Amino acid sequence: MDGMTVETYVADLARAAKEASRPLGFASDETRTAAVRAMADALRERAREILAANDADMAAAREAGTSEGLLDRLLLTPERIEGMAAGLEALAALPDPVGRVLEHRTIDCGLDLTRVSVPLGLVAMVYEARPNVTADAAGICIRTGNACILRGGSLAQRSCVAIAHVLADAVASCGLPRAAVSIIETTDRAATGALMGLRGVVDVLIPRGGAGLIERCVREAAVPVIETGTGNCHIYVHESADFAKARAIVVNAKTQRVGVCNACESLLVDEAVAERFLAEMLPVLKDRGVLVHGDGVTCAASRAAGLAEGVDFVPATEEDWGREYLALEISVKVVTGIDEAIAHINRFGTHHSEAIVAEDTAACERFLAAVDASSVYANASTRFTDGGEFGLGAEIGISTQKLHARGPFAAEALTTYKYEIRGTGQVRP
Repeated sequence: MDGMTVETYVADLARAAKEASRPLGFASDETRTAAVRAMADALRERAREILAANDADMAAAREAGTSEGLLDRLLLTPERIEGMAAGLEALAALPDPVGRVLEHRTIDCGLDLTRVSVPLGLVAMVYEARPNVTADAAGICIRTGNACILRGGSLAQRSCVAIAHVLADAVASCGLPRAAVSIIETTDRAATGALMGLRGVVDVLIPRGGAGLIERCVREAAVPVIETGTGNCHIYVHESADFAKARAIVVNAKTQRVGVCNACESLLVDEAVAERFLAEMLPVLKDRGVLVHGDGVTCAASRAAGLAEGVDFVPATEEDWGREYLALEISVKVVTGIDEAIAHINRFGTHHSEAIVAEDTAACERFLAAVDASSVYANASTRFTDGGEFGLGAEIGISTQKLHARGPFAAEALTTYKYEIRGTGQVRP
């Protein structure tokens, strides 16, 4: 930063990125597609330097006593870098999100009116210990004609900076401004506040991380914010559920990756089948190393199944119903039918991803219609809430709000629109 203040450093970086957004917004689909493909190639070609930076981050995080869930989010492997590159290639293969004709009509006075999709401009992204977000965010922004300024978490700082430099070099190799992919390289916490205050420079801010980060951005930002929410995701086992199917879905949603926002954090079981289902499910959770935070019925079932209190299960508190554990822990509650399940989810859920397991088609349809979440499942794991899984290519996050974008949002959600009006000399009377 060469002696300048954090505020000046961030402002200068953002203004350069804003300038880069202008030629990028006019770049052809072919140029932007080529840049995204070059970014994918560069990740593969320079994987060693990215992995070396990640090794340093992982060592520092372990020394700091970071939880296993966060370590999993932080970790990069050759396979994960390949996944990042493949996500960019999938993004490049999508139809051009810019310049789409959304509406075309002639209004009463004879004016020809067309509504077309256009880039947002400069997208700021603030995120925590997930270095893969660097590639996802940069790729989606370039594909949509937006420049980006990235602010990664301190745990992942080396990894994020290494990835951003690789991607910026790739963008520049295609004749686009290198500043179109910019990253804040200081770990000074004041940099986030400075970025959030750049009204008129930053067109939209997207926070991706824990509740504290998101709440701070919503509360303090002077620029528009698209929230990516935390994931207190539920699975409700209906009285008509196939037990084998339910067990497999719960195990996958809870244990496949514990440190992700679409992992299951709460299990609801219909009282009509609670005794039988819990007798089967609780030992499976124990074998997977999952600590159960259970209500009275669940704790009694845990004892009956031979589980040890304090090791395999503990009594749940009211706070457990709304908690995102990001660990091998789950809350379990017995409910009196589908209405209580829906009410519980709508009260304690985070509008992310919710699921019912049921053979009763009417129950499934009622759940899908009544639960207020961005993604609602019948007989499937919540782990599918992902831009790649939904066929969107790389994603920039999971939006749990209702305006502009909801659910996995990728290229299309990073565009807005404008009206183009063509006349023949009309004036308004």
